[in-house]
Amino acid sequence: MTIDLWETERNIKASPICGVDEAGRGPLAGPVCAAAVILPPEIKIEGLNDSKKLAEKKREALFDIITSAALAFGVAFASAEEIEELNIQNATYLAMNRAIGKLSVLPALCLIDGNRSNGISYPNMCVTGGDAKCASIAAASILAKVTRDRYMTDMARVYPVYQFEKHKGYGTALHYRAIDEYGICEIHRPSFLKKVIK
Repeated sequence: MTIDLWETERNIKASPICGVDEAGRGPLAGPVCAAAVILPPEIKIEGLNDSKKLAEKKREALFDIITSAALAFGVAFASAEEIEELNIQNATYLAMNRAIGKLSVLPALCLIDGNRSNGISYPNMCVTGGDAKCASIAAASILAKVTRDRYMTDMARVYPVYQFEKHKGYGTALHYRAIDEYGICEIHRPSFLKKVIK
């Protein structure tokens, strides 16, 4: 069964609509990244889907297609330091508000992936599982994921002992071994590592 990625937007009597999603809520290191995307209505983008269901090479290819086709897009971070200060939920809202604020077109409504949006400063509606069933949120999920992965690959050159290019900061066995051996660095999230660091 093919999912109609435009059904949600089609049923909303507001324009323009932007999709908003994040990447990086769960990792032990690095920022959370959010993206906001306004797509031309009903545009067909071959292979558009939830970023988690796509191979890295496909996400990279779609990143260029989406940024070229979008009427507007914004991508923003909340740092590991901000995550520690605000908690991950509030830091995610901060990144999302920053991404929406970067749009060159003010959206009439923001579709937020998930079931909570009380920290969003713009008119919005939650769409649970939106990255798999809503075109603009799926596009946002890809921009957020690719941008964050690229950032963590850059950080691998700054902090080579952690091999961030391989796990992007997530809690893999390789990453835990590096933390055991070298401790944590400036972009780690200590609150995510309470059981590891004494």
